[in-house]
Amino acid sequence: MILYDPDLIQTYTDYGIMLPISPSRAPRIIDFLTHAGVLGIDPLKPVFDCPGARRFLGASPEPLINRKDLERVHQKEFIARLYQEGPEGSQGLLKALLHTYELIDSQGRPHRYEPDRAVKPLVALFHLTVAQVEGTYLACRLALKQEDPKPGFCYYLGGGMHHARYDQGAGFCLIHDIMIAARKLQAENQVQRIWIIDLDAHKGCGTAELVHFSRIRGELGGNNDAATALAISTLSIHMAKGWPLDAETLQAASPGRAPWIQGDVEIGIEAGAEDTYVPELQKGLVLLEKHSQNLQPDLVIVVDGSDPYEHDELPSSSLLKLRLDCCIERDQLIYQYLRERGIPSAWIMAGGYGERAWEPNGYFLRTLSDG
Repeated sequence: MILYDPDLIQTYTDYGIMLPISPSRAPRIIDFLTHAGVLGIDPLKPVFDCPGARRFLGASPEPLINRKDLERVHQKEFIARLYQEGPEGSQGLLKALLHTYELIDSQGRPHRYEPDRAVKPLVALFHLTVAQVEGTYLACRLALKQEDPKPGFCYYLGGGMHHARYDQGAGFCLIHDIMIAARKLQAENQVQRIWIIDLDAHKGCGTAELVHFSRIRGELGGNNDAATALAISTLSIHMAKGWPLDAETLQAASPGRAPWIQGDVEIGIEAGAEDTYVPELQKGLVLLEKHSQNLQPDLVIVVDGSDPYEHDELPSSSLLKLRLDCCIERDQLIYQYLRERGIPSAWIMAGGYGERAWEPNGYFLRTLSDG
């Protein structure tokens, strides 16, 4: 099942943000699958937008993500700033967006930011971002809804804001859609145990921080208590060096905060060691099982970033250069692993930059029609 909502496409140049994020990534995946004649073939059917997904689930026609859902994961004062409350008013949200998208350099000058070219106010990005969070949540619900003999599967062509932290955005991620969706599902008793498997080129540093903070607050149990009713376990395979693990970022970070916090299973791939990627991922799945005391999760959220791809155009992804066949093998490994165990999964498109960012996700999805 694919969740694709054209209304949620973020065209960053409309806001004056000059990042190499192509708004055509999701539409090109849909076009590719359509021309390949596989769109609509199990498990690539049906294609929903968010209103269609709500109807299918028998849910309210109104968006299902609210302020309480954000506050369940993030600091309330931070969320208040995003809602333009407090003494700063709209400036609080504006500052949060400028920081999240790294639009002002250390000298106070615009960085990859041309506000004179914007046709929409930068603050309007917040509401679109919340709508993206709903897409991630709906993808999880759609994966859990399916009752075929095969485990539920939904691929959301959006989302993946895994760098967002407890009280601030980071790495182009304002709020953490994955954790917001996971914690909402748990609060609704839709699931008990969730795994987050992160394949993005950059460490899922926000995920590690938010899981750690939730455990400290007693919301997810202790680090070794996978049997706790509210449990989230994580695996992140990423560049061993480079942002957010570069010296400058680590030096600027406070102790006990991202990116210093370790996830449950972390696999750093050195530049030039791409041939070890899939074998290391296989080992990581074994370690994740061990961490979870061999208890199977009710749902797995896969953060399916395409930025490890050798043709990715973001400079900070350049230390990992997977061939297309390796990207496909990576995703097939996870897909088959979950299918063999009957575990439902929601896949989130996550990072990918440049005009060829659609290829790893699109070619992987095409393989699924082969059964």
